[in-house]
Formats: sequence, structure tokens, C-alpha cells
Amino acid sequence: MQKSECHGDTQLRSRVTGNDDQRTSSSPQRKPRTTVRSKSSSSSSASSPDAAIKVHPRPSDKLNPKTINPGLRETKHPYTFVSKEGFRELLLVHDAPEKTVPLLPRLSPVLKAALAHSDDEVFERGLNALVQLSVVVGPSLNDHLKHLLTSLFKRLRDKKFKEPITNALQKLEQHGGSGSLIIIKAKIPTYCSISC
Repeated sequence: MQKSECHGDTQLRSRVTGNDDQRTSSSPQRKPRTTVRSKSSSSSSASSPDAAIKVHPRPSDKLNPKTINPGLRETKHPYTFVSKEGFRELLLVHDAPEKTVPLLPRLSPVLKAALAHSDDEVFERGLNALVQLSVVVGPSLNDHLKHLLTSLFKRLRDKKFKEPITNALQKLEQHGGSGSLIIIKAKIPTYCSISC
């Protein structure tokens, strides 16, 4: 063992040849010690493979069908924030429309569950997610729209949600085209389209 001074503290540095992680011991009762390095020895460790910084891709860099189930029904912080922002970021990736359309059959039940949830905040997150999704996939959402509108129709009776739901329906109509208007009018007879 060799002693070295670093900022007034005495540190023990083990002199081991080869890789610092591989320690050989002749006696079984010895425990391996971690090596403490001073700043002056950090330049020699920069060339070691352990010092290389691994670049991890962000979750939003790709849409993974196995992890697409957003937790829109979360009710505890920070999960509510993560689910909302994660869903938004997934829809902002490069080529999101092409990547999202095949996932619509998996997203539809998740959105339906969020829209049918009794918690008002969960419902609002589901409504926002539905609008965000319609912006990205456009008329491709029309095939799944009739399943999602039932929950909206039930909440439309609540005065607190009348305006946000009407705005969301207008955006669905705007991005979904005339096909979405037909579906909306069939499910929600009291709906007044954008032209009203």
C-alpha cells in the first residue's frame, strides 16, 4: 500500500497491475478494496474502457410498440407528469405519423380507459392525448373514434367539461376531415360542428 496526499486527506491507493477491477488474492479472508484516485491520476484512467461515456438513446428517439402503453390513468405525482409528457414526446419523434398509425389499435383502449376514468384529471389527460393523437395521425384515427366518443358523450353533460370537449371535438373534426364529422354527429347528436 502506498499513501498519497490529496487536498489534505490521506488516501490509500492500491497498486495493482492490469485492470483495477480484477483483483487477485492469495488468502480467502481478504476483501477487495475499492481504489481511490486523486485528480492527478485521472488522466491515466481516461484511456481505460471504463472511462468511456456510454450514450444512451432517449426514450423519445423511437416508438417501441412494446412500451407504447402510456400510463394516462396514473393519479400520483410524478407519474402523472411522466405519462403526459412521455405521450407528447412520443408523438413528436421523426416520422411519428408513420410510426403511430400501426399502434392505434393498442392506443385506442388506453385512451378509452382514460376517458372513462372517474378522476377528472385523468379524463383531461386522456382528452388532451386524444387531440394530440388526432393532430399526428389525422383521418387514420376515424376507425377508432366511435369507441372513444361514448365516454366523451357521457362527460358532455357535466358543465365543467362542456367547453373542453367541444373544443376537442372541433379539433378532431378539423384533423379527421369529413369522415370524423359523420362519426361525431352519429355518436353525439348535440354536437355543433366548426361551421356552426
